[in-house]
Amino acid sequence: MSNTCVAITIVSLYLLQPQSNNMSELVKDIDGGMLEGGGQILRMALAFSVLKQVPVRVFNIRAGRSNPGLRAQHLKGVQIVSDISKGKLKGGEIGSTEVVLHPGKVKCGEYFADTGTAGSVGLLIQVALPCIMFSNGTTILKLRGGTNAEMAPQIDYTTEIFRPLLERFGATFDYKIIRRGYFPKGGGEVHIRVNPVKQLKAVSLVDSGHVVRIWGWAFVAGSLPIKVAHLMADSAVQTLRSALRNVDVNIERYKEHPDEAVGTGSGINLVAETSTGCLLGGSALGKRELKAEQVGQNAANELLQSINAGACVDSYSQDQMILLMAVAHGKSRVKCGPVTLHTQTAIHVAQLLTEAKFNVINEGTDSSIIECEGIGLVNANQIA
Repeated sequence: MSNTCVAITIVSLYLLQPQSNNMSELVKDIDGGMLEGGGQILRMALAFSVLKQVPVRVFNIRAGRSNPGLRAQHLKGVQIVSDISKGKLKGGEIGSTEVVLHPGKVKCGEYFADTGTAGSVGLLIQVALPCIMFSNGTTILKLRGGTNAEMAPQIDYTTEIFRPLLERFGATFDYKIIRRGYFPKGGGEVHIRVNPVKQLKAVSLVDSGHVVRIWGWAFVAGSLPIKVAHLMADSAVQTLRSALRNVDVNIERYKEHPDEAVGTGSGINLVAETSTGCLLGGSALGKRELKAEQVGQNAANELLQSINAGACVDSYSQDQMILLMAVAHGKSRVKCGPVTLHTQTAIHVAQLLTEAKFNVINEGTDSSIIECEGIGLVNANQIA
């Protein structure tokens, strides 16, 4: 196995103070307050830093949020990436508005992270998964935190929507949900197992076809009765069947076993499959101020937005696929709905840290095509 590193020339660099070897390092500056201004910028910058072996400084972290700086889940994401890459980290504390990462070589193995809160396990996967896909062997992540949290992908979305999309690029992961954790306690645990890839391949997803079936699951946990799951599911079914009269809709309803869930929570996840194999998601979590029927309707309406746009990926996969498109070999083309601010931010970060070329073609007000000529990143760590 070769450990040869490829030298990379980077523009817009600033100079760090000399390190112990008396040599100065070139570090790429990333403004964490630009565009969407949230944790996504930090996660993408760290992942690209490791993949491209480029030191980065992310400043103004989460400047667009009411509580800027690193929260527990962001800090654990920074730390696990540093651990995976055997990197040198500066600024890794709660509340930090600036971090500097000097990445090392990604090493396979077993890594653990616990947010200690209901911080999203799904967001930990987002930052760590791209790195370990380009490691030198099988890697296992053992992650603890919230499995179904607001403002983050539910673990169900990651496994049922994102994973099939990832497989189109030529990668995948195995998973086991040990237990679920809900706000505010968290306490969920998910294990992820990843085999490395040599290279990702470009994708072409521009024909959405027509919806052939919709399935999903409505769940409750803790002190909530199963009736709440039925109300969410029935409302979603009614909304979907009114809009898509000839499509089969099947939603499972269940209550989590006390041994398999921590805390009280509820929600609904929906998946639409099209005739061309596209998968679109819609979801909603229960809240005290929302009737269960409204939760189900919200999830159904979210799904219908993507269907009506003729999209091949929904609004949540939009920004998650940008990193994959950037590092893949060849030209990817993906049809989606209106480009979100998260996606615009992801594209901007990708172009700052890689040589990938993106082009967005607007097809009216409801749909767009995102094109990307990827850099064809090759895994130099993988054993032949």
